[in-house]
Amino acid sequence: MKIFLTGGRGMVGRAVRNDPAASDHQIIAPTSAELDLTDRAAVIAAVAAEKPDLVIHTAGRVGGIQANMANKAGFLTDNMDMGVNIVLAAQAAGVAQLLNLGSSCMYPRDAPNPLQESSLGKGELEPTNEGYGLAKLAVARLCAFVSEENAQLSYKTLMPCNLYGLHDKFDPKVSHLVPAIIRKLHEAKEAGAASVEIWGDGTARREFMFAGDLADGIWAAVQRFEDLPGFMNIGLGYDYTINEFYSEAAKVIGWQGAFTHDLSRPTGMKQKLLAVDAQEAFGWHPKTTLAQGIARTYAHFKEHHA
Repeated sequence: MKIFLTGGRGMVGRAVRNDPAASDHQIIAPTSAELDLTDRAAVIAAVAAEKPDLVIHTAGRVGGIQANMANKAGFLTDNMDMGVNIVLAAQAAGVAQLLNLGSSCMYPRDAPNPLQESSLGKGELEPTNEGYGLAKLAVARLCAFVSEENAQLSYKTLMPCNLYGLHDKFDPKVSHLVPAIIRKLHEAKEAGAASVEIWGDGTARREFMFAGDLADGIWAAVQRFEDLPGFMNIGLGYDYTINEFYSEAAKVIGWQGAFTHDLSRPTGMKQKLLAVDAQEAFGWHPKTTLAQGIARTYAHFKEHHA
């Protein structure tokens, strides 16, 4: 199968390309320098020229709480433009199948946990990442509209939980929780620091999946695309407190200091756990434990970023 992959140099895109299942397909993955996904005419021309059997859209502007809060407009417009452009390009080229990567940020802030797919679009989003969430929600709805209007086109969305892994972003200005913890604890160990600060009281709960597991799930979706629902969560089905993430990472890294808490700092939603009923019915499960995932990510960090 010929597959057009966006975001092929990002954390998820690299995991998709490096998964053993990728060897069975021809993957076209232009870099951002080769194709600006915010340029609609260029995207339409590129997809039309390649004539892929399937598009996988993993590209996006991503970041942690600080980055999202500092530039809500940029996170909204960049992710909206990229998603809308690739969906319209696939539609114009008559690409039969498209797999869009959404986000748990698409869910309303007050939706009951675990978050069911039926809750999408039924409430206000979490303010700390509202721009990103709105863009992802709009693109997912566009996929559904295109599919409804043309029976020959099947455009579906996977909503993963939070992710971490190899090729993650470790810059504290833009990083998510797990890579930020890894870097912070590594630097504390190197400096011989006696304590590390945690934002908030550390009781907020988060679900983080290793990106390699998501790649495995994406390939399972590609292989059984017809069995995939139009919207499906993909995640662990369980979560950890922020304090537990710090504790587990400290064990892996070998730092033995104490933790303090800055209660003046934002921590986002108290919990964001995905319901995985549809995923279980589809027949896919992640395989990597938190300790295994942190160990592999930390080894990558030491080799490429430390």
